[in-house]
Amino acid sequence: MKALVVDDSAVMRRVLIGSLASADITEVDQAADGVEAVKAVEGTEYGLILMDWNMPNMLGIDAVKAIRAAGHKVPIIMVTTEAEKSRVIDALKAGANNYIIKPFEPATIVEKIQDVLAKAGG
Repeated sequence: MKALVVDDSAVMRRVLIGSLASADITEVDQAADGVEAVKAVEGTEYGLILMDWNMPNMLGIDAVKAIRAAGHKVPIIMVTTEAEKSRVIDALKAGANNYIIKPFEPATIVEKIQDVLAKAGG
């Protein structure tokens, strides 16, 4: 399975890639903003996307909406500092499958990844 990690922070992308490796997902593409994420999904079949909220050019929530509007069913987990309940609800309504608040424990993200993939039948 191939995953896409979307975050404007290169350090956070490395952390998330490490978390994916802990969940036995080692084939990973990266995007630095929502625009890059939407373009990447157009050309590649992903099994999972980890999406930040606050990024330049296009917010993560808008990228989720664009990916869903294009008909892609890939599981998406928002990984963000946006901790307000209304933000979580907005993300889920937009099409995110789960939500992780930064900072997070590596075990938490592995658990959420496995949970989302199990629900998606992956």
